[in-house]
Amino acid sequence: MTSTAPPLRGSSLSPEGERVDKSLHVVVLMGGWSAEREVSLMSGTGVVEALTARGWSKVTPVDMDRNIGAVLTALRPDVVFNALHGTPGEDGTVQGMLDLMQIPYTHSGCTTSAIAIDKELTKAVLVPHGIRMPAGKMVDSARLYEGDPMPRPYVLKPVNEGSSVGVAIVTDGSNYGHPISAKAEGPWMHFERLLAEPFIRGRELTVAVLSDEALCVTELVPHGEFYDFAAKYTDGETDHICPAEVPANIAKAMMDMALASHRLLGCKGASRSDFRWDDSQGEAGIYLLEVNTQPGMTALSLVPEQARQRGIDYGELVERLIAEALTGATNNAEALAGATNNAEALAGATNNAEALAGATNSTDALNENAP
Repeated sequence: MTSTAPPLRGSSLSPEGERVDKSLHVVVLMGGWSAEREVSLMSGTGVVEALTARGWSKVTPVDMDRNIGAVLTALRPDVVFNALHGTPGEDGTVQGMLDLMQIPYTHSGCTTSAIAIDKELTKAVLVPHGIRMPAGKMVDSARLYEGDPMPRPYVLKPVNEGSSVGVAIVTDGSNYGHPISAKAEGPWMHFERLLAEPFIRGRELTVAVLSDEALCVTELVPHGEFYDFAAKYTDGETDHICPAEVPANIAKAMMDMALASHRLLGCKGASRSDFRWDDSQGEAGIYLLEVNTQPGMTALSLVPEQARQRGIDYGELVERLIAEALTGATNNAEALAGATNNAEALAGATNNAEALAGATNSTDALNENAP
């Protein structure tokens, strides 16, 4: 029995049902200087083209450089569509800047982004809540030349990179050497520390969450050895089976796990949870690998694909993310106003308490001086 999912309501409506104002100035932030720059440029270009085609009157693409603060100050956008991938657009740095500038932006906020991009911090948040993830440990790259950190096969990956950047699967048959040779090309040549995890045999699957709802499950069948960066972003290198041909209970378990992770981390807009499933173990063989808070928006990306499966085309998806960003900004403003009122009330209460204390002191003094 395979998984199926009902279509979501596809429209250009915000979560509250109000039509998005297409006269707003949208800056689409893309590019940057991470290892995922080229993917970000593809995502951002797709967003710009979609908004333009849907009648948005003021859409400004920005290839981010280190002068981004001044650029945004000059442009004065109403909202930023964050199409950056990797650091600093996915690790909370850009989010913190936009928070300080009081500019609404799509996807997750500063704290969530900083936690989710760090695989060890993500485990620290999710595993205590029953989310199954591979056991792992941090290792110094130089120590790999002395011996394996765990029995082979195992996976080595940077702790804070996405899109399978710098991932190596070390097996008995790999040509990295026994132990790994310092001359062998691999992530140990580019990162001082790496996360080592046992290799989970089985199938590669992923679940997107949009507006606090898990969409469906996609199975990824790479033509090469594993689902690496090239397999993700090169047309024809990976077969996408959407929805995945898995038992209904497995699909539900993954979707539940993805939604729980999205909520526990505090994700906003869209997120994507990547899984390995050892199908010989049933539900016990499902392992969450990571949660991506800035999932790709390219023609080959998984979130747009799953949205289409649920009845939302690419342009509608982009508008939904913008609508949620604006709604979140309104809620934040109301929360800030409430906090200000509470602070004023607290200050008033403090003043009243001081006044009462003063009155009590005056009464005591009067009593002491009474004949």
